[in-house]
Parts: sequence; C-alpha cells; structure tokens
Amino acid sequence: MKLIANPIANDREILTPQACAFAESLERKFGARRLELLNARATRQRAIDAGELPRFLEDTKLIREGDWKVAGVPPDLQRRHVEITGPTERKMMINALNSGADVFMADFEDSNSPTWDNMVQGHVNLRDAIERIISFKNPDGKEYKLNERTAVLFVRPRGWHLEEKHALVDEKPMSASLFDFGLHFFHNARRLIENGSGPYFYLPKLESHLEARLWNDVFNFAQDSLSIPRGTIKVTVLIETLLAAFEMDEILYELRDHIVALNAGRWDYIFSVIKKFRRQPGFLLPDRAQIAMTVPFMRAYTELLVKTCHHRGAHAMGGMSAFIPNRKDAQVNEAALAKVREDKVRESSDGFDGTWVAHPDLVPVAAEVFERALNGKPHQKERMREDVRTTAEDLLNFQIPGAQITEAGLRLNLNVALQYMDFWLRGSGAVAIFNLMEDAATAEISRAQVWQWIHHPTAALTDGRKVTIELCRAFLLDELEKIKILYGAELYASSRIETARRLFDNLVSVGNFNEFLTLTAYAELE
Repeated sequence: MKLIANPIANDREILTPQACAFAESLERKFGARRLELLNARATRQRAIDAGELPRFLEDTKLIREGDWKVAGVPPDLQRRHVEITGPTERKMMINALNSGADVFMADFEDSNSPTWDNMVQGHVNLRDAIERIISFKNPDGKEYKLNERTAVLFVRPRGWHLEEKHALVDEKPMSASLFDFGLHFFHNARRLIENGSGPYFYLPKLESHLEARLWNDVFNFAQDSLSIPRGTIKVTVLIETLLAAFEMDEILYELRDHIVALNAGRWDYIFSVIKKFRRQPGFLLPDRAQIAMTVPFMRAYTELLVKTCHHRGAHAMGGMSAFIPNRKDAQVNEAALAKVREDKVRESSDGFDGTWVAHPDLVPVAAEVFERALNGKPHQKERMREDVRTTAEDLLNFQIPGAQITEAGLRLNLNVALQYMDFWLRGSGAVAIFNLMEDAATAEISRAQVWQWIHHPTAALTDGRKVTIELCRAFLLDELEKIKILYGAELYASSRIETARRLFDNLVSVGNFNEFLTLTAYAELE
C-alpha cells in the first residue's frame, strides 16, 4: 500500500508496515468484488429508471420462509436502550463514551469529514480510548478523561461506494471501507477482546444481501488472518436504503454468524427513496419537514424491521432524532426534548429494543423512555409483531396527505446544504444548524430534493411557481446573505462557502444525478 499524504502527528503509530500490509491484503482479496457490486447498483438503478419496481426477491424466498436465527448476542450487547453517535474527534469521543449511553458508535462515515488528518487521528483516538489512555485539555485548562464506566464501542467504517485517495494499491485508491475496517481491526481487536468486549462494527449503505455477503467474507478472512475465532466480530447493519428494506431477512442470513441487530437509518433511507425514484414522473416528495416517521412508507419500513429482527433473534434499533438541545434558549430546548421524547415513545411502543441520540443531553430522555417501556428488561425481542403484514406496495406507498413544496422548505434546503457543505469542506461532519444535528445524510436529502424539484416536470411551489434552476440561484443569493450575517464578516471570509455554493450549483443543475455529494466534494479535501 502506497501512502500519498503529507506526514501528520502520530501517523506512523497507526500506519505501521504491518497494519498497512493487512489493509492491502483486504483490498487485493476483495477490491474487485466491491467494484462488481457497485456496478450491480448502477444496473438496478437503470432498471428502476425504466419503470421496474423493487420487489422481494423470488430466488431467496426459502430464506425468508426458513426457520433460522442469527448467532448469539454477547453479554455486553444485550442491553442497547440508548446509543450515541458522533465523529472520532478526541473530546467528542470522550464525552460520548462518558455520556451514560449503552453504546457509542464512533463514526468514520456520515458525521465525519474524511480529511486525512481526521481519518488518521480518528484511529489514534480509537486506540487511545480502548487502551484507556485518552485525554484532552481545552485551551481554558479544562481536562477530559474517561470515567470508570463507559459505553460499549462500535465503529462505523465508510460505505462500499467510497475510496481512500491517500492509500493506493497498484496505483489506485483502495476501498475506504476496507481501509477503515482493516486499521481498526488490526490494531484493536485483541485488546477489545481482552477488555471483555470485542470488535464491533456498524455497516452503512448496504443495498443488497450480496453486499452483506462480501462483508461476511471480509470478516472471516480478517479473523483467520489474525488467528481470531470466526464469529468474534459482531455487527449491526443500518437499513438505510430502499433496496435493503426488501432484503432484510437475506442480509441477516448472510451475516448470521456475525450480526446482532439491524438499525432503522431513517435519514439516509429518505435520501435513498428520493434517489431511487428521482426520474419517476409520479413520484414527488414534499418539504423534508413533512416526511415524518408516521407517513406510510416510513411506517411500513420500520415495522417490518422490528418484525424481521425479532423473528431472527436480532435486536431492532431505532433511528436518530435530529433535534438537539439548546442550552441558551429554554423554550427551544423544551420543544426539542418533547419531540425527542415523543419519537422515542413511538419507537419503544413499536417494539424497538433501543434507539439513537446525537447529543449527551438526550441520553437521559431516551433512557427513561426505554427503561419504562421495557420494565427494566435489556430488550423486548419476545415481541414478534405478528400483526405486521408489510407488502412491497406498503414499502412503496409514498403518498403523504397535504403534501406541499413551499418556498420556506426550498429555502431551508438551500441554506442547510450550503452551511453543511461549508463545514464539511473545513473538516466538520456533524453540524448543529437551526437546532437540528445535520450530517451527510440530512444534507443529501436537501440536495436530492432540490435536484428532483428542478428536474421534475410538475414540481411547483404552493404559489404556483415552477421550481427552476434560475429560481434556486436567486434564492441561493438570498440565503448566502443570511449566512453571511449569521457567520459574521470574519468567519464568512475564512469559510469555504463559495466552494460549497459552486459544488451545490453543479450538483443540482446537471441532468445526471450524482449518487453522493461526498463523492463530488471529496476532491476538495486534503
């Protein structure tokens, strides 16, 4: 593996010859299959563009109807009432591990901007946290270190679609998934096992059971290579694409020796729906704020997830509520906490075994809801949800009563996308905007909606104006002025907002939809 990045602090502690050789072995063994599966994604998209609707697979019917369960769940993963997620930044990692949550998912993906410094320092921080030597000192002198009890650690590598441009194998960028997984597993698997836990991973963006099969083969190869028993790795798969929702049983089956849960990755799921049906004349989603968890297609997907998981002996994990507390505004804070509580009550009532939060202040809120709903039990997998009878038509029911595209909704999408892309280009992947925690997934919804509204033949605002690129560009200028006032002249001048504006304009104006904005923007990162 050839590294083509400038040296940074502590990089040689992580990028050792042995660790790099291990990551390279993964790329040589599995890199070609990854590319084949990405080509298969493109083939399926062309079929959908031609009018072929997703369906439950006929050739895997025996798996869906079979009597089988996933392997056992380790003791430290039995109780997952509250999980907190966030990037691998040092102080944020300490706060998340100390938050009182049952699980912390250290994220190399949607809440992380994949600068080379962020990636390498993230692995340093993971190692130090696992060794319990991590600490951080603020400029004001405040020190941060781990409590005696900390959350169980999961790591989310980047998705199959991403590459690590600083690590070349045969002069080509290697898979970002294999790079992230390989370094963490090589350095930390044994120590995690010695600590009474294990190498645990969240897997993002899967679109088929064949992609899950690839991960399973990677796990077996990696465990064999380091003489670690097969099945030691435990994973949770995010069901955050429309096509994966049709293959939940199959994904669990392919990973049955390693998987312990599925998670309802709601924001990426909405983005996936828009992306898959973007060219369908009869498909048009309204303002993002109207796409609640109770609309038909979201309700169908989450209820099917609970039923599928519990039928197979796996945990069903709820999704992220984007509301975040505001300690400076009591009224905003009270409203945010009420919305988070309402969301978690719905999930616990539906049979979920736990949920996600984005901020330490929300851990007690979610914990109280699930503790009460589960009566102190670690999970509620005995709830089989036999009442659920989800059909393909239910998953594809995109009707939303009173659906509207408003000027306020369009402007919000433009403003959020611009601000988020600016922060992402400056190295921050989790950003608080208008009292919501925005990451790549929520920014993708904003970008995808604007693209579809521009290119859809009938997309119009409530006042009758057709959504056009010219209208969006005029609104963009207005939103840039608002952002300038919000930032202040000095911060605005040092921002990368103009680069964000240029990238966003290109993404929404071109006729061909770019699969991920991060693929386009990655060229701008160091």
